[in-house]
Amino acid sequence: MLPRPVFVDNHDGDRQNKRNKAVRGNRTLLFTAGRCQAVIALLMFAAGMAGGETAERCFTILHTNDEHSALLPTPYADYHPEEDNPSVGGFARLGRVIGDIRLAKSEAGEPVIVTSAGDVVGGSPYMWLIPDGEAPELTLMRRIGYDVVTIGNHDFDYGPEVLAQYYRTAANFDTGHDIAIVSSNLVIPEGHPLGDCGILDTHVVVLDNGLRLGFFGLLGKNAAKLAAGKAPIEISDPVTAARTAVQRLRNMGAEVVIGVTHAGFPEDEAVAKAVPGIDIMLTGHFHQMVMDPPMRVGQTIFAQSSAYTQQLGVLELAFNPVSGTLRVRNEETGQPFHVTLDAAIENDPEIEQALGEYTEKLNSMVSRLTGGAVAHIQDMVLHTDFALRATAGRESILGNFVTDAMRLVVSDKIGEKVDFAIQANGVLRGDVKPGTMPYSLNQINFYDLASSIGLGTGYDGTPGYPLASIYLTGNEIYRMLELSLLLASYADVFFLQLSGGRFSYDPSRLVLFELPFSLMEGARMPVPSFRAVRTVERFTGSGPQGRTDDAYQPVSRGDKTLYHVVCDAYILSFFPRIADMFPVYKVIPKDRHGNPIVNRDAIIHSGGGELKFWQAVVAYALSQPPGEDGLPAMPNHYARTGSRIIQVKAYPLVLWTIPVLMLLIFCVYTAWRIIKRRISTGEIQIW
Repeated sequence: MLPRPVFVDNHDGDRQNKRNKAVRGNRTLLFTAGRCQAVIALLMFAAGMAGGETAERCFTILHTNDEHSALLPTPYADYHPEEDNPSVGGFARLGRVIGDIRLAKSEAGEPVIVTSAGDVVGGSPYMWLIPDGEAPELTLMRRIGYDVVTIGNHDFDYGPEVLAQYYRTAANFDTGHDIAIVSSNLVIPEGHPLGDCGILDTHVVVLDNGLRLGFFGLLGKNAAKLAAGKAPIEISDPVTAARTAVQRLRNMGAEVVIGVTHAGFPEDEAVAKAVPGIDIMLTGHFHQMVMDPPMRVGQTIFAQSSAYTQQLGVLELAFNPVSGTLRVRNEETGQPFHVTLDAAIENDPEIEQALGEYTEKLNSMVSRLTGGAVAHIQDMVLHTDFALRATAGRESILGNFVTDAMRLVVSDKIGEKVDFAIQANGVLRGDVKPGTMPYSLNQINFYDLASSIGLGTGYDGTPGYPLASIYLTGNEIYRMLELSLLLASYADVFFLQLSGGRFSYDPSRLVLFELPFSLMEGARMPVPSFRAVRTVERFTGSGPQGRTDDAYQPVSRGDKTLYHVVCDAYILSFFPRIADMFPVYKVIPKDRHGNPIVNRDAIIHSGGGELKFWQAVVAYALSQPPGEDGLPAMPNHYARTGSRIIQVKAYPLVLWTIPVLMLLIFCVYTAWRIIKRRISTGEIQIW
């Protein structure tokens, strides 16, 4: 029998006690394992201590973060169940590795805990099943044997009401193993359905060796700002919430306190320095901050694995009950800190079968939403000799392709010329890589493409951000680009990709200087120059942009001409917030007549429903002329970038301010000398 942690006590705060009272007896994401087990475990622990047992207690934590609905290996085009292949990840492989480690540790008498640091959803098309009442990710995680999960910003992608439904659906699936959803700084309004899902402020388990582990969860400040759909849920201060949770866990007898957080190392480090008594922080949110080996700051061990279930993090630990110290054992045991989920790992047959059931449902949905153009998520949709890179902080191949798709597909659907199309890097989830195997060489399938562009939902509740048609003045386009560049210097999610034009900018001109107080976490308030964007030009040709026959027309700063712009609901949602937070960057979406338009009225409809961003991109891919293999072929001009978003170097604005300031000082000094002389000669009298 595999060693499982025994649930002994939890505390979800006064706000949770009231709203959870009605569901204590019902099936939720956390079930009491029985007071008898708890008593037996405590008695065994006490007996061991009375007998002088002071040996280290060993245990293992298996951890993942930022799974983003990545249930299949990627690139999925390369995946083959019976052949060696370069695809990495997938829940069937994950389930097998976790099961094998549990079995090996069970034979050694060592308990295992499995955790996730949030953003379970928000990526691949499997998340599209959520609005239809499914919970594929969390249900499979229960089958795999996860113990503790916290909440990330993308878990709110469909809103807190749908998240509540998601948790209830996963809880209702009988797997025999239950997950504690732990989040210590969520502020849930009284009566909200998310308050009835068993979400815990703190959670304590007693392992088979008697060791008491205490867990708390946090959503970081940066992550909370990016959770655009979380209202009316609010997020309290992480440091204050952590301090309260740690004290409560220590009072409950926790010997090792573990934070499972979706915040990223910089914020977690600040929490650990401000709150004594945190032994481990298992973190996520910033995908690039994989820790191999783990980091230690003071007495706190920090660990993070890779995103998209590419790897499983493994922490082998030993706790000394006499000294109260915790140490990492991986180096002495030879256990790597991360296990890469590659083709050398066989699929777990139970997880593979359960995943297949969700895949059938997803295939049916995709066929319906594409009008039968795609029947299976593994269908190949494009041939390309190069990867579609989603490069941070500059023009990208993927950005050019998807914005061309937006501009051209919308123009075709509505029968009107579109001047500009824009998309934010935050919606482009990563590179789209073609296959490399003989059966997939230079081919991209639907799953791999849609996983990079399938975020969000529309007003109709169906998957994907809908596209929107608005009109902006030339001056507003300058403002929009200026703000995008300024914010992107702090977070790449705000960087805008462009079709239908080109612009040049000087990054050194973004900020005149910074004031000594904060605009966002870890950054001082910038004073913008409003002169970073040097030129904007409109593409006057037809068809895709980037060929040798491109023609452009200048757009002047201050231009009041209305230009037709296509974006998606994600970008559209930022315009009202920009007007409130940065009035000088105010941009008002308008209709063709120049009248302000509400966001919902700007949504584009086609075929009886909203036209989604991902649908436009897939339609554009399928519309390319066929290549030798019969698949639509990616035009070669997309392999080149740098013709739409162009960095230039001009004289820094600060150099212009110096002579102006000197001239001003000279004028003031000269005026004072003249006045002083006239006073001395009596020309000017002072009473």
